[in-house]
Amino acid sequence: MSGNRPDFTASLRHAGLRPTRQRVALARVLFEGEHRHVTAESLHAEAKANRMPVSLATVYNTLNQFRDAGLLREVVVAPGRSYFDTNTGHHHHFFVETDGELLDFPSDEVTIAGLPAPPEGTRLSRIDVIVRVRR
Repeated sequence: MSGNRPDFTASLRHAGLRPTRQRVALARVLFEGEHRHVTAESLHAEAKANRMPVSLATVYNTLNQFRDAGLLREVVVAPGRSYFDTNTGHHHHFFVETDGELLDFPSDEVTIAGLPAPPEGTRLSRIDVIVRVRR
């Protein structure tokens, strides 16, 4: 590893994932740089543009594995339409319906009151707020 370049192989191992060539390559595309939101299709297109031989099915599987390992957060904006967020910290989203763009905003900008008690045998895991806007 040279300079400040992240070691994606070690990061994947630490998350309990086997660092296959394709997982490491997709991790590099996803996690190098700023936090971002991707769909499986947009990540697949980016991988192809970078001459990475990876199928759309592999991209879907990898995103779901990264989500399950806590490396990504899935944001469902509509049935069958998910974005994967590299920022796993607590925050909420604006969803620009006209553009399909997802934008972060801090969780402390929202106050949630009057939540019902969770069903017996469960506990609150997380609250996701998606504010839908149009241009």
